[in-house]
Amino acid sequence: MNRLEAASFREKSFIVIFGDDTPPGRLFDFFLIVLIVLSVTVVMLESVQSVNAVFGAQLRFAEWFFTILFTIEYLFRVWCVKRPKGYVLSAFGLIDLISILPSYFSLLLPGMQVTAVVRVLRVVRVFRILKLAQYVGSTRILVSTLKASRYRITVFLVAVSTVVTIMGSFMYLIESPKNGFTSIPMSVYWAIVTVTTVGYGDMSPGTPLGQALASMLMLMGYAIIVVPMGLFAAEMVKADRTAPRFGSRNHTHCMKCSEVASDPDVHYCSYCGRNVER
Repeated sequence: MNRLEAASFREKSFIVIFGDDTPPGRLFDFFLIVLIVLSVTVVMLESVQSVNAVFGAQLRFAEWFFTILFTIEYLFRVWCVKRPKGYVLSAFGLIDLISILPSYFSLLLPGMQVTAVVRVLRVVRVFRILKLAQYVGSTRILVSTLKASRYRITVFLVAVSTVVTIMGSFMYLIESPKNGFTSIPMSVYWAIVTVTTVGYGDMSPGTPLGQALASMLMLMGYAIIVVPMGLFAAEMVKADRTAPRFGSRNHTHCMKCSEVASDPDVHYCSYCGRNVER
């Protein structure tokens, strides 16, 4: 008798909704993601005036249909865990809650339903369906890398800010307002756009001296892009060497504490000690 057959209805609901190691659980996640994508599509189509003019009523009905389904699903999640507060305050729990609130807020503030596109954040559950959860641990490496390089990146950003301020001020003195350099802030904006190699083209120098200064800033932009990437890459390699390896074991959610910390080899949750086989 497998774990799903021996469980109570509440535990079965938990295994299907939160788990990824059973066919019903994977099927539930698949249909959930399909619904999320469809609901986000509906919200996006509703913002297109030509489509909304013809199918406005149908789109609003579909949006409320999805909202009610997600509300029921959210309440089921809260009900089937033994520590509802742990789920509600977790990252996924907050995302699940935020994804259903815009439609209800739209009853008080018309137009708020467009913010329902945050629902697409729930698609991150696809990691469980595709068995890519083992790579989620890599986010820890990214976070540690950002923390380790934060001081050097801060110094670099301060240096870049100083350069664009100085260059923008010079361009304000050199160029005329007819070329768009109407103030120092506008000139600094141009310097930022130029040094980041974005180049909107809404402002451009018209004097030889201004063009020479712009050329220097353009060349400087390539070096400026490379520096933070080098700093980040160096810290990334260092963090990757010292980080524990993920993916060697499959993990699932513990019904008692809702943490993703259950090791199938020992059958006990790493956080609360509950036997996950019962």
